Amino acid sequence: MLTIHTIMSNIVNLRVHIAPVGFEIDRIALAARQMRADRVWLLMHADPSKDRAQGYMEKIKVQLKKEKIGVQISYTDRFDLFKILKAVREIVEKEKGNDIFINCSSGSKIQAIACMMACMMFQGKTKLTPYYAEPQSYASVKGEQLSSGLKTVVKLPAYEIHTPKSILVQALKIIHDHGGKITKKEMAKLADEKRLIVVNAREENFQQARFASLDKNIIQPLLDEWKFIEVERLGRTRWIRMTPEGRGAVEFLS
Repeated sequence: MLTIHTIMSNIVNLRVHIAPVGFEIDRIALAARQMRADRVWLLMHADPSKDRAQGYMEKIKVQLKKEKIGVQISYTDRFDLFKILKAVREIVEKEKGNDIFINCSSGSKIQAIACMMACMMFQGKTKLTPYYAEPQSYASVKGEQLSSGLKTVVKLPAYEIHTPKSILVQALKIIHDHGGKITKKEMAKLADEKRLIVVNAREENFQQARFASLDKNIIQPLLDEWKFIEVERLGRTRWIRMTPEGRGAVEFLS
């Protein structure tokens, strides 16, 4: 049986916030209240035993629940840019269709950078709005939250950054799953099997046409445009190897 709440939830976009948790409460809780959030995703460190922000998270949850704002927790490595990006991407995919606001002022500097980058990279998936919560004052006493109160919330511009096409991400995943390197011959075979390339050629020209399609549609974009791979020739064999940039990209895009 459908309730009024269920019907409204289906036709009205929810206001969803994503906020990394550091040593502040008000920057998250007061900003969510002022912006009338329906749900807040808190980004926490993957190892709770080493996360000194646990106590702040509990206080944030109490304040949000008093305002009848839903709370979800996402765990990731707060020191790893790519893992933070992946965590935000996964939340964005779960909340697709809702209005998503990302707090770029809470948490650590690397979390703030990752959140801003996520807004630029995943803008095409749904509506993403980054914002900065300016506090009323900063703490001078050790042991208190780093800032208190909420002076204003500033919405930040999020210029879209293009990400690789799906076939390129899938190709990177193939290389990653082979230990970060693969022969061009094996890559051509797998790319063909997974329909990442199209080969229209007669049997006598099939191998040559498959290599040409791989070069044009997979290797050249990953090599020249994105710098995600390197191609090395050892004897008569050509090897495709992932660069550090490629390893980072496949971590948060796939």
